[in-house]
Amino acid sequence: MTAAPSRLLLAAVLVASALAAQVTLLNRLSLPGATPDLVLLVVVALALALGPTFGLVTGFTAGLALDLVPPADHEIGRWALVLTVIGYLAGLAQAETRRSAFVPLAVVALAAAASVLLYAGLGALMADASVTWVAVSGLLPTAVAYDVVLSAFALPAVLAAVHRVGPESVA
Repeated sequence: MTAAPSRLLLAAVLVASALAAQVTLLNRLSLPGATPDLVLLVVVALALALGPTFGLVTGFTAGLALDLVPPADHEIGRWALVLTVIGYLAGLAQAETRRSAFVPLAVVALAAAASVLLYAGLGALMADASVTWVAVSGLLPTAVAYDVVLSAFALPAVLAAVHRVGPESVA
């Protein structure tokens, strides 16, 4: 299935907006534990709305943007790989989102946990000194909690925007 150019443009605008908000606002909040991940939520919402292929491509693009935007302090490709996997897997739940309102929240919770664990796992494989499993276990609950709470606002907004652009295959 080919994505309409309007959907690609919408995804680009949503990812760019989320990235700007993430870098300029959310990353600067002094919350205990992790930081809410708006880019992750946009990738998950687009994957839930448009399927695994669109989620995979969006995840890779958003992840690569996260890898390149300052203040990136890690290897290029870590976020790209993490969000590619998460975008694809979230897209596999597209059909289930029509059956239950609980499914998107479960997908967000699993995606938030997976993003922390995959990113830390890749860091450990690359001998990143900043990755400690004590820190990861401390970040995991707050990352999931913040993302689930923020998803109550982000997912409906993204799904409504996708629906306005082309409602024929939206969950």
